[in-house]
Amino acid sequence: PGPVRAASQALSAALVRRGGLVGGRWVETAAAFPVQDPASGEELGRVSDCGAAEARAAVQAAHEAGAAWGRLPAKERSARLRRWYELMMENKEELARIITAENGKPLKEAQGEITYSASFLEWFAEEARRIYGDVIPASAKDRRVLVLKQPVGVAAIITPWNFPSAMITRKVGAALAAGCTVVVKPAEDTPLSALALGELANQAGIPAGVYNVVPCSRQQTAAVGEVLCTDPLVSKISFTGSTATGKILLKHAAGTVKRVSMELGGHAPFIVFDSANVDRAVAGALASKYRNSGQTCVCTNRFLVQKGIHDEFVEKFAKAIDKELHVGNGFDAKTTQGPLINEKAVEKVEKHIKDAVSQGASVVTGGKRHSLGKNFFEPTLLTNVTTKMLCTQEETFGPLAPVIRFETEAEAVAIANAANVGLAGYFYSQDPAQIWRVAEQLEVGMVGVNEGIISSAECPFGGVKESGLGREGSKYGIDEYLEIKYVCFGGL
Repeated sequence: PGPVRAASQALSAALVRRGGLVGGRWVETAAAFPVQDPASGEELGRVSDCGAAEARAAVQAAHEAGAAWGRLPAKERSARLRRWYELMMENKEELARIITAENGKPLKEAQGEITYSASFLEWFAEEARRIYGDVIPASAKDRRVLVLKQPVGVAAIITPWNFPSAMITRKVGAALAAGCTVVVKPAEDTPLSALALGELANQAGIPAGVYNVVPCSRQQTAAVGEVLCTDPLVSKISFTGSTATGKILLKHAAGTVKRVSMELGGHAPFIVFDSANVDRAVAGALASKYRNSGQTCVCTNRFLVQKGIHDEFVEKFAKAIDKELHVGNGFDAKTTQGPLINEKAVEKVEKHIKDAVSQGASVVTGGKRHSLGKNFFEPTLLTNVTTKMLCTQEETFGPLAPVIRFETEAEAVAIANAANVGLAGYFYSQDPAQIWRVAEQLEVGMVGVNEGIISSAECPFGGVKESGLGREGSKYGIDEYLEIKYVCFGGL
């Protein structure tokens, strides 16, 4: 394919692919759907609109490739993953530009995502050689008891648009290291990143059928998703997205009792206690809330600030927002806040602000669409917020920071835990006893103590309650793709 352009920035023709990847071949379909730059609305190109037939073919290709890939020595799987990692780092700039073009996030953030994304291939390349079983002391003299760990089989990987590269490698790295094969269904807004990874997988020597991609439009998503969740050849589903969609996929998976791991919605609290270092808390708040314009599942959605330092925190936070954040096209070097993914996302932010203000909240800074275009919104800070407002009851997924004033530690923990989800939580304190108490009491899967950015390949990522099932990354992430087999060896 020829180069496509976004905001006058040419993308690499070598990495931009338009077809699905099935069994090592690039597959064109009769219909195609547009991929748009959220900053300008410009069409970046059209991508094959795969349907149920292509999804079934991809599952079949993954199944056929599975036996050989699973039997490869772990050292060989490790070497292929390592080479894929190296190719990602060699092509970091071009991969980042693809993310900025289709997702809108600032180029510097996109470059950070590629480094983060590649780190999962590096990590799981190393973990591939550490899939250890066990020898268990037997209860009888003539027996030996073994535990083997074996790949589950074909894994369906369904990923979101907000981290179009990292959400793939975090799953696929673990799956391939374990000896599984995969079929990836990327988000319809951001398929180019998944296809670029496919091109590099081919170059890295990942065998045909081991990594498959079926891009599709919103209209085809339900049909493709149903195939991936119901086909008996699929043994495992890994999904990142909304809680509502996750529940639908769980129902589909129940029919064939598939293994499932899910990273679903968040509603992260960010608590600032009176003992906190306020300047550090402001820096952490800025990073946690406004990364990717607030479009991350672990970004702060509710700020809880103790009354003793409330006014100081709000004043410094507002100054930092005005000084440090710059709205613009992601390809502009000064930009820290790109566009939201689409106008529907903007409308949700507007709805939350309007609801809060109607109930007595005050806009400290921001509060409206930015003049740059329909998908841009000003970084916004609200005070006088209560727990009855929409912005504290549901995930905004945008650049809105609502601040709730609280009096006691118990009150803050109760507010933080009053949600049916629990992905990440953050708090700032310099009281060691309080740190232990609150870290243990927060009903979330991940806690940042005096830190606003906590994700890394070495650490387990996942939530509790309706934020999902299972963990990704870390030494635990590979277990999601392994079956435990008990072998009793008798007659000895």
